[in-house]
Amino acid sequence: MAHISGRTGASGPAFVRLLARLAHAHVPTPRQPLADRLSLWLGWTDAIALSAVLSGNAKAAPASTPACDSAAREDCARVRDELALSIEQDRVLRPVRSRHRRDPALLVDPDDDTDFSRYRQRCLAKQQQMETGIAALRGRLRAMLAAGSPDMARLAAVDAVMERVLGTQERNLLASVPGLLEGHFLRLRKAGQASVQKQQAAGEPAGNDPGPWLDAFRADMRGVLLAELDFRFQPVEGLLAALRAS
Repeated sequence: MAHISGRTGASGPAFVRLLARLAHAHVPTPRQPLADRLSLWLGWTDAIALSAVLSGNAKAAPASTPACDSAAREDCARVRDELALSIEQDRVLRPVRSRHRRDPALLVDPDDDTDFSRYRQRCLAKQQQMETGIAALRGRLRAMLAAGSPDMARLAAVDAVMERVLGTQERNLLASVPGLLEGHFLRLRKAGQASVQKQQAAGEPAGNDPGPWLDAFRADMRGVLLAELDFRFQPVEGLLAALRAS
């Protein structure tokens, strides 16, 4: 199955840079090495669990069939494509004019389109969908690794610990995305309203169509969600690479 877009997978910093651009914020270069920053997120019980996995002799789990690299690739492609399609074809995030032209039943009160609450709800729903789908996929890939060599089983155990340890921090950080999108939404809406007022003051015809600025926001929101999908998929790509090498 082909991927929806031609992206090769944006890195975490690329996702952050996109959010910073939309929020008009500056992202400073981290002063601490990655390992030092990760250590701040680990409690002592987490450190013990991770140490036990790294120093232990993990045993490969018995399996009725060997891990299949092609099956893993197909599973990853299917999940990624389904999540990307869910974002790219979302009815709320379609361009305003084409959405209304193709489906008159979708015409709504302009006030509904220019209120951020519906976009916040949609963003949260997409984030939950990504989290659920990717967590299940990650578990399936770990099971394939655990059925291989002891080294691969150990890697699967490390990933399980890291997902548990860093999952809460990741959710807390990604929970800020709707708020950043809201700020971008409000700035675009204000600029759009100012443009209409300027046209009216000049005696030019100006309707209440929010299409131009709302289309821009919806395109940006789709881009942010797709970048978040790439970011969330990084551990999956690591597990898939390990399966290829096993």
